[in-house]
Amino acid sequence: MIIGACGIACEHCPLLAKGKCEMGGCVAGTDEKAPGKLEKLKAAGTRTCEALECAINKKVDYCLRCKEFPCEIHYRQNPYCEVLLDYVKDFYTQYKGKFKREEC
Repeated sequence: MIIGACGIACEHCPLLAKGKCEMGGCVAGTDEKAPGKLEKLKAAGTRTCEALECAINKKVDYCLRCKEFPCEIHYRQNPYCEVLLDYVKDFYTQYKGKFKREEC
């Protein structure tokens, strides 16, 4: 099973399901192959993977480790349930400062 930077298994990715993924499976944002995979997707003329591009720019392996998770990209692009994203956002807001995200 391949896990993308967004934290979703590739077989559940909306780009792959719609036949718009040209990367042949995703990688973590910190993987040395990530920039090349993103460029391959852009060169194919399909919609880019915003989550992978953001993870590369922020130098995080997976979005779940980012201090801004969940962000607008997850609400717009990823197949996470909006109720779950709202729950996570509320949890982080409520317990801000009581733990480090990497401890969750």
